[in-house]
Amino acid sequence: MMNGYVRQWWKEAVVYQIYPRSFQDSNGDGIGDLPGITSRLDYLKELGVDVLWLSPHYDSPNADNGYDIRDYRKVMHEFGTMQDFDDLLAGVKSRGMRLIVDLVANHTSDEHAWFVESRKSKENAFRDYYLWRPGKVGPAGELLPPNNFGSAFSGSAWTLDPVTGEYYLHLFAQKQPDLNWDNPQVREEVYDLMRFWLDKGVNGFRMDVIPFISKDAAFPDVLPHESQVHINANGPHLHEYLREMNDRVLSHYDCMTVGEAHGITIEDTPQLVDERRHELNMIFNFDTVRLNRDGRNWRQWSLPELKAIYARQDVALGKHSWNTIFLANHDNPRLVSAFGDDSPEFRVPSAKLLATMLLTLKGTPYLYQGDEIGMTNHPFQSIEEYEDIEAKNAWKHDVLTGRESADHYLANLGKVSRDHARTPMQWDSSANAGFTTASKPWLAVNPNFQGINAAQAVADPNSVYRYTQRLLALRQSTRAFVYGDYEDLAPGHPSLFLYARTLGDERYVIALNFSRERVALPESVATGRVALSNLEGTLSELKGWEARIVLA
Repeated sequence: MMNGYVRQWWKEAVVYQIYPRSFQDSNGDGIGDLPGITSRLDYLKELGVDVLWLSPHYDSPNADNGYDIRDYRKVMHEFGTMQDFDDLLAGVKSRGMRLIVDLVANHTSDEHAWFVESRKSKENAFRDYYLWRPGKVGPAGELLPPNNFGSAFSGSAWTLDPVTGEYYLHLFAQKQPDLNWDNPQVREEVYDLMRFWLDKGVNGFRMDVIPFISKDAAFPDVLPHESQVHINANGPHLHEYLREMNDRVLSHYDCMTVGEAHGITIEDTPQLVDERRHELNMIFNFDTVRLNRDGRNWRQWSLPELKAIYARQDVALGKHSWNTIFLANHDNPRLVSAFGDDSPEFRVPSAKLLATMLLTLKGTPYLYQGDEIGMTNHPFQSIEEYEDIEAKNAWKHDVLTGRESADHYLANLGKVSRDHARTPMQWDSSANAGFTTASKPWLAVNPNFQGINAAQAVADPNSVYRYTQRLLALRQSTRAFVYGDYEDLAPGHPSLFLYARTLGDERYVIALNFSRERVALPESVATGRVALSNLEGTLSELKGWEARIVLA
């Protein structure tokens, strides 16, 4: 125990997310792969992260970049072979790191053997593996979907299958039919594939849209005042199934679990992560990373809003629950472009400031590939340059139907698109940033790669990479940043984020200036020994985008 918390390795770890398609291509086909990741493990070990999170590597037709799985026990052929996975896992472990993989168990690909069988007839043995319903008759005698659920990727969440004349549910793309978790055979299939990967040696799972697994079998319409996402995330048997999963699988391994939890409020988080409930270790709450969003549209956000979320999390999650700290991943724009200042003058200091915050707040930090060198959003200009199914479907649904102008849609997409995070990792200043020897990578490299790349960052002692490395070392040696109490010292300040992390007699004050202007510090925090800072300054004030950690 420490400060009332049960000590766990995953609480003390820092996780680094790898998007395999965009990390490193080893065979010149323009697509990142597992041997490419293995070749870069020393870079990650030197950075100082503890756990690597591998986004989906399974066999997939790639309707949604691997989140539509055709075979859970097979590696995607573009990424390599099972031997390549085993080599990667061995390389991770030999360097003293751990590996977690994605568990995508709400839905499969429509090319999965289960669904191929399920759609053949209503009597098929696999029919009940998915959610099939008859349509309903509309006012003009037309056939309508079973209810008014919308897909996260535009349009209805139901597709009529002509073979049997019934609709199947897909909360995401048409090629991602939802599994029927009320069928105990489906649950056992999922538990068995989890055992397969855990027995292979992986250290846990990031669980894709895991709160969506339980549905109200009656499928009533979403009413105007209701949120479909909230309904999807609070099905009638969710906690029953998670406890069963824990009992049948997770409790038998020393592993970590983190659930992607759209629709779960901060206040409801302990229902999934309180260790006395035996469900998950932690979840991703999206109130912070989507603070700059109003639905699919970009919105201006304020620092007091961000601080208020962290304060709510601290209150809601007691000594028996654990938090995640993140502001970027494969589904969101680049960290420094979304929450920092990606101008030439302030990109580096603001990237360092954000790293300072992520690695000193209360919870397990998650870093996304490329953020350790300050990669930025890509300057996409046309819809043809995007690859993301969400962007392309929304273009068809909103722009081609006249609901939204092309200019407005593209301007907004330039700020919020998932493709910003998926552009190839910028390794050096050679062609295609050293990501691939192919003439054309699967997604365009950001044209700023000659000035922003890993080789340059590793060689520069003042780079974002080297600063993050020092931060990681400081966090690893400072338990106050893991188990210490959290106190916001200036919740209403418009540009200063000042907070303390206290463990016993050890107290650190973290001072962050989220603006380009110099800001005076309160006398109460302008003293102490500076443990780390991103700029040279005076104790009485912070320069623009200055970050400082002070041992008070």
